[in-house]
Amino acid sequence: MISRKGAPSIKGLGKLRYGVEQTFSLLRHFKRLAVRRERRLDLHDALVSLACGLICWRRLKKARP
Repeated sequence: MISRKGAPSIKGLGKLRYGVEQTFSLLRHFKRLAVRRERRLDLHDALVSLACGLICWRRLKKARP
């Protein structure tokens, strides 16, 4: 559960909110996910999984010295 903006945070929910908002922001960069054109749910889920994998891969690639 994510607290609302302006509401008092409960022991670090602000950190969780930041992570969720950042993930949604990164997912919006994939155009097929931003405007959902897929009618089949399994294809949409596959695209979301692929996008999440690419985001993780890019982040790990950047963190490597």
